[in-house]
Amino acid sequence: MKSIKGPAIFLAQFAQDKAPFNNFGSICKWAASHGYLGVQVPTWDARMIDLKKAAKSKTYCDELKGTAAEHGITITELSTHLQGQLVAVNPAYDVMFDGFAPKEVQGKPKERTKWAVQQLKYAAKASKNLGINVHATFSGALIWHTMYPWPQRPQGLVETGFKELAKRWKPILNEFDKNGVDVCYEIHPGEDLHDGITYERFLEATGNHSRVKMLYDPSHYILQQLDYLAFIDIYHDQIKMFHVKDAEFNPSGRSGVYGGYQDWVDRPGRFRSLGDGQIDFRSIFSKLTQYGYDGWAVLEWECCIKDSEQGAAEGATFIRDHLITVTDRAFDDFAGGKSDEKLNRKICGL
Repeated sequence: MKSIKGPAIFLAQFAQDKAPFNNFGSICKWAASHGYLGVQVPTWDARMIDLKKAAKSKTYCDELKGTAAEHGITITELSTHLQGQLVAVNPAYDVMFDGFAPKEVQGKPKERTKWAVQQLKYAAKASKNLGINVHATFSGALIWHTMYPWPQRPQGLVETGFKELAKRWKPILNEFDKNGVDVCYEIHPGEDLHDGITYERFLEATGNHSRVKMLYDPSHYILQQLDYLAFIDIYHDQIKMFHVKDAEFNPSGRSGVYGGYQDWVDRPGRFRSLGDGQIDFRSIFSKLTQYGYDGWAVLEWECCIKDSEQGAAEGATFIRDHLITVTDRAFDDFAGGKSDEKLNRKICGL
């Protein structure tokens, strides 16, 4: 067994145009002040990182690491959630997802996809330059709009969708492989990879590519009413990243899993700050530790009630209190003895 590292924090929900959240150095100092030891960096945010420069210059990456280290912070992973989303976009979502791309490719789906693919390839090289071997992203979605089978899905639609999704991702996966980095897809509603079955479909469609891994975030599973503890038992070999985010599901006689188009605060399923939801994190940390997960535990703050500053301040302590120092001996060692083959055979009646 190995111990989980942490606490770390995903910067995406905190970066903004006011201090201390408007540049990488000051946000690292802020994170350290709350007790965090690591930061996960959103690569679409130029206030945090110049992704293209990081892909081309190890010197620049060393400078970023040095800036973080000044505050006792490690760069845990890079994230391309928004760019990964744009690798595969169904036309029904073109307008809504255009805002994730630079203006020069907005309204041009093919050019936008090409831009997104290049961004992922930059992220592979940047991760290597930073000495990081895992990367966070979304898969994008070609058939999410058919998630509920009405009207009936035509025969072969799912297979076609995953075949195309894999075709788009395989050159990216190969680039990550060249750079020694795993691609950890966040299993997330809105993506074609949104549960265990869809992950398995994608993995098979890529020819079981060795770099296809998972980012585990239990909040997305409780909102789908998926057994998030059994998920670890099934997929622990594939889980290489961990978002620590709480959630709750409170169905009513008026609204359930699909939420009735309501705002987050009124939905039966909603994200909460750590400790305010229903997720059994003690069991999660125990299972991940049992299975030898030794990556980072990264707070992702998304709460429709509590302020982000309070959530961040409480989150570091919450994660630290759940970290398990792995034992180096069995609890009943005191009652044991040295191996004695003659004695063992006697006990067996041999």
